[in-house]
Amino acid sequence: MFVCVCVCVCVCVVVDLVYWRSVSRTGVVFTGLVVGLASMFQLSAVTVLSHLFLGLVCLSFSLRLYYKLLELMRWNPGFHPFQSQLEEDGSLTDEDTVLVVESVVLRIAFALTEVKRLVFIENVVDSLKFAVFLYLLTYVGVATNGLTLIMAGVIAAFSIPLLYRKQQVRIRKISRSIRTSTKRIKNMFTRMYRKVIPASSPVSEPEPPPPPTPVPVSTAPKQKAKAK
Repeated sequence: MFVCVCVCVCVCVVVDLVYWRSVSRTGVVFTGLVVGLASMFQLSAVTVLSHLFLGLVCLSFSLRLYYKLLELMRWNPGFHPFQSQLEEDGSLTDEDTVLVVESVVLRIAFALTEVKRLVFIENVVDSLKFAVFLYLLTYVGVATNGLTLIMAGVIAAFSIPLLYRKQQVRIRKISRSIRTSTKRIKNMFTRMYRKVIPASSPVSEPEPPPPPTPVPVSTAPKQKAKAK
């Protein structure tokens, strides 16, 4: 139950950020993500994360020192600026821990099962799709790297929902026309396929064998018995 509540809260927060419902908060998160990812092009991830947390510690330490000085000057009644964050209970009970571990293990097992199914050709079509996808990824890897893809994904995640909300009517018209064109092309190929490969004639069912003719019973013995 706790895991479901946490997931719902995280989804709501992400949706609020993506749809720019709080412009100031979304702007801070979006700018921080883009600047952090751009910094990783010049520096390593360890350096960026260490500098990020060092900046946060310096900021929180300065704020805590300021409130401490106000407390010494009797202008602040011992108020801690981060008391709400310190009092927040983020621990998990035994049942919640078991649920989280089970969920993680099930996802890992499902991923391993899918990879095994695709690699060892359980279904030829799915394995061919997987091979084509991997072949296309080789070209993507030559053209760009994973960090660029992550940055593009972050920018798209914060831009596409806002664009859809602004141009919702036009995007729906375009998507409807695309679906109509796709359906028309699919029907055309289906008709061509049926013309090239005609449907096989239905197999005639075998006729049932004729019933056996009854053998006539001879009446000669009866006639001889009457003669005697």
